[in-house]
Amino acid sequence: MEVIYTPNAPEAIGPYSQAMKVGNLVFTSGQIPINPATGSIEAVTIEEQTEQVCKNISAVLTAAGSSLEKVVKTVCFLSNMDDFAAFNGVYAKYFTGKPARSCVAVKTLPKNVLVEVDTVAEI
Repeated sequence: MEVIYTPNAPEAIGPYSQAMKVGNLVFTSGQIPINPATGSIEAVTIEEQTEQVCKNISAVLTAAGSSLEKVVKTVCFLSNMDDFAAFNGVYAKYFTGKPARSCVAVKTLPKNVLVEVDTVAEI
């Protein structure tokens, strides 16, 4: 097992790693739309927040020797299922390989963001 860390993605806000590499797989922790350069949430709309989340995931996967193209599974959390179509519009630009996916609405996400995504990818 190997802990994955990159300064190009947000620092963990709790007792966890950005990702863990096990064998030929990498498991990312849920990413929220924190801008790693500032440590703050600057994106407001679901589209903007999804863009930042996807960039954060890409940075973690790159640090692990993987990429968005090698993602096999995502788990997506939305604070409002009314955002589903707008979320999908941005998500589809990044996850072009159409990985397996779960998408659920939750009552509240960390820092009251609109979206969080975690992934499993092949190395």
